[in-house]
Amino acid sequence: MSAMLLSVLSVVVTILVVEGAIGRPRGVPLSRALLYQPGEGNTFKCLNTVQEFPFEYVNDDYCDCDDGSDEPGTAACPNMKFFCQNKGHVAEDILSSRVNDGYCDCCDGSDEYQQEKIQCPNTCDELGRKRREDLVREKELRETGFNIRKQYVEEGLQNLQTNKALVEELEKSKEQMLGERDDLEGKKTEAESPEKEAKEKHEKAWEAVKAERQAARDKLKAAQAFQQLDRNRDTFITVDEMLSQSCFDKNMDGSVTVEEIKEYLEDQEQSTEDEFLEKIWPNIKEIYKPPVEESETKGDEDVSPPSPTDAVKPPSISPDRKQVPPPIEDITEGGSPDDFEDDDGSDDDEEEDDYNIPAAEEKKAEEEDEEKMPDYDEETKRLIEVADEARRLYDEADKKVKDVESQISNAKKYLEKDFGPENEYAFLYNKCFEYTEREYTYKLCPFDKASQRPKSGGSETNLGLWGHWDGASDDKYSAQKYEKGQNCWNGPDRSVKILLQCGIENQLLSASEPSRCEYQFEFATPARCTQPTPEEYQMNYDHDEL
Repeated sequence: MSAMLLSVLSVVVTILVVEGAIGRPRGVPLSRALLYQPGEGNTFKCLNTVQEFPFEYVNDDYCDCDDGSDEPGTAACPNMKFFCQNKGHVAEDILSSRVNDGYCDCCDGSDEYQQEKIQCPNTCDELGRKRREDLVREKELRETGFNIRKQYVEEGLQNLQTNKALVEELEKSKEQMLGERDDLEGKKTEAESPEKEAKEKHEKAWEAVKAERQAARDKLKAAQAFQQLDRNRDTFITVDEMLSQSCFDKNMDGSVTVEEIKEYLEDQEQSTEDEFLEKIWPNIKEIYKPPVEESETKGDEDVSPPSPTDAVKPPSISPDRKQVPPPIEDITEGGSPDDFEDDDGSDDDEEEDDYNIPAAEEKKAEEEDEEKMPDYDEETKRLIEVADEARRLYDEADKKVKDVESQISNAKKYLEKDFGPENEYAFLYNKCFEYTEREYTYKLCPFDKASQRPKSGGSETNLGLWGHWDGASDDKYSAQKYEKGQNCWNGPDRSVKILLQCGIENQLLSASEPSRCEYQFEFATPARCTQPTPEEYQMNYDHDEL
């Protein structure tokens, strides 16, 4: 009953004040007018103390009450408030210290009532008109943005339901695909087994052919070395004949000694060709250099190709000596290194070839061709084709499984995101927005990352990855936090706080760095717009004056 009585009294007082029946001292708002009426004996009772003074002490420019309540319209009492009625605009309270300070604080000029220092014109009507226009524009923007937000909410709900259904559907498809992939994997393994066996058999046979050819090359090189070292052609290699070869300088002191040669000859004075091939050559083949090669390594000496008359021809091989194997190109598959005919003119041809570069390159190409493994036989090719097809089918099935797993992962990530109380911010997911200022272009990809790059070109700097909503406890969705960006030199990791505001378009409005490596973006979006209420856009002319 008491509450109803106070309400009725407030209405009565308001009506009386408006009609002029109840006055109020300067600087007192309508809501406190009843407190500033003369009491019994025309006195004024201080609002927060038991002090009581004659009513004429109110606004006498002297602070009588300890709480300062007797001076609402002067600057006498510190920390008091002066009420600007500002009729036609918005009423406001200012610090009482600003009263009669020579500066127009109230648009109606009421704070400078003495007009000793300044005469303030009443600008409330003009300011009120501009304020009303601003409120109309703001209201229209919020209404437009809110209508777009409703579309975002509807779309966000649909996407939420779509992704939930998609996960269920894909999980079922995945089970079927896994079964198909496992079946194809079994068939692939089954097809690869005979393929592997056939290929290994072919490759093993080829390795045997290569080994046989290499053995023939080694034997030929050893025989040629024996002939080069057997200078007197007596079918023996002696210590004296080897002393002239600098490659046998084992201790690298610039001279070849008998002891060094004997070490290579295994303490013998001489060696037959058979002994050379079997025992000596394995010891020297890595260091041996033919006489021609030695002459080529003697610096910048002029070396001219020998004429056919200068070439030393080996003597004809006697029947009791083993024949030198032919070059590998003369050995056919299944042939023997012994199948050749001696050619007394072969040495001349080889010496001439040393100075025939095109012929040497052609020979090298032929040797490389010889080292290439021949094609598989028809049966092996067929097995490879069968295995290739099995692998192709398996790879296709495996790719389908991985694609489905990726779709499931993306859909689950979407479902795990907090897109606002009504999923209104989901519209911004997988979109990016940029803002360019004097030096940098800033980029925001909501719920993903924020970055910057120089306008002049250069790499992008990661300012932060999506972290969490960072608004106040009563307005959580008013700000976002992006953290763990690229580390600042000798400083913290970069981070960004996104301040959200209502706008009819999604737009990155500004970017700044209030603190070192801590950035701040302003972003406008319809998702932030709420429905305007009539109370928000009523002009409060003097707080609660009708």
